Order: sequence, then structure tokens, then C-alpha cells
Amino acid sequence: MLKAIIVEDEQASRETLANYLEKYCPDIQLAGEAPSVKTGLAAIREHQPDVVFLDVEMPYGNASDLLEQVETINFETIFVTAFSNYAMKALNFSAAYYILKPIDIDELIAAVEKVVRERENQSYAFHTKILIENIQTVNKQLHKVVLPLLDGFDVVQVKDIVRCQGNDNFTDFHLMDGQKKVICRTLKFYEELLNEFDFLRVHKSHLVNMQHVKGYKKGKGGMLALIDGSMVDVSPNKKQELLNRF
Repeated sequence: MLKAIIVEDEQASRETLANYLEKYCPDIQLAGEAPSVKTGLAAIREHQPDVVFLDVEMPYGNASDLLEQVETINFETIFVTAFSNYAMKALNFSAAYYILKPIDIDELIAAVEKVVRERENQSYAFHTKILIENIQTVNKQLHKVVLPLLDGFDVVQVKDIVRCQGNDNFTDFHLMDGQKKVICRTLKFYEELLNEFDFLRVHKSHLVNMQHVKGYKKGKGGMLALIDGSMVDVSPNKKQELLNRF
């Protein structure tokens, strides 16, 4: 049984979530609720929860404001959020657990089951720590991205990603040290995630880190030379966008 608290400013949302947890999540015991960052921090210190259901945006502060004040994060966090592009990118970068408002019962159950597994593997709070590190890091190329694997996950810095190559529903990550990591997510997912981090989709199958481009060879679309020695085709309809970057 995992001890939990809810930090959410809307009373109706707290009541709905508490009701769902009681009915559908037998592994969760609700120890307390809080309506703000200040009271949420106090509740965490008082109850020492295993998991915190945390609203991303609240009046007078947000989730990161709260988490940055926690001395030691020894709990897992399930973020509760209305759709926000900024929030979703941050959460997806760290592979943090989240559920969208209005809360879907199946999504809630799935998130709780993931947390239960993480506690059993003693890797709790990891995703939350990566999220906080990314929030505190100004240089986006120094951000870390969590890559889910079949037997766990790897963490790489954005600056170490040379290029991503689409392969149906998988994406191959090619790294500076020569490693290739095969991730079970589409290239489109990572295009949307990395487009603000100086990555460009230059071909239907290729997403490149512009920091690692060392040359361009002319052609109908042309080809990019990357610092790892690879050559990447450029689609004709992406040629002008690419050249504009330089």
C-alpha cells in the first residue's frame, strides 16, 4: 500500500481524484490533501508520502516551485495537468508520469500501476529529479531526455544526440559516442519534443541536431554531413528551411 497526498487548488478536482483513488486504486492510501504550493509542501513534510498527485499549474506557484523546495525527493510524482504545450514537453522529456484533466479512470489506473512498479524496482523519484534538473538548466542542449527501453530506460543529454532516424513506429537515436538506441516511439513524437532544442526534421526519416552539422553538399535536396561521419539526405521541400538556419 502506497501512502499518497493530493496537491490541487480546485476542491472539486481534489474530491474527484480522491473518489477515483478510493474506488479504482487499491494500492493507494490517501493520507492528505492540499490546495496550494505552501500547504502542499507542509503536507509532504508531515506525511512523508510515497506518491504525490500534483497539479502542474496553481495560483501563486506551480509544480516546479513546490518540488524545488523539497529537501529530499523520496516519493514519486504523478502530475495532473490540463493540456499545456510547455508542461507536456517538460514531462515527456523526463518520462514523468502524468494524467490529463478531465481525469480518465484508465489513465489514472495506468499511472498508478507504473508508480507501483517503479517502487518495486527502487527507482522511485528518478523522473521527477530529471524534470527538476531540466527546469533549472538554462542551456537547452544540456537538458537530459529519458529514453524508454524494453528493459528500463537510459538518460542522455540533448547535446549528445547527433541525429534520430525513423523506422516505422521506432526511432533510432545515434549518439556522439557511436551508440545507437532503438526507442519504441515515432520520429514525429521526438520531432515535436525536440523542435525547440535546435533540431530540424530534414527528411521524412531524419531529425538532426543542428549543433552537429559540419557541412552541406548541394543537390536536388542535398545532403548534410554530420560530425559523426554520417551523411543524411535532405528532402527538396526541406532544403530552403535548412539553408535559412545557416
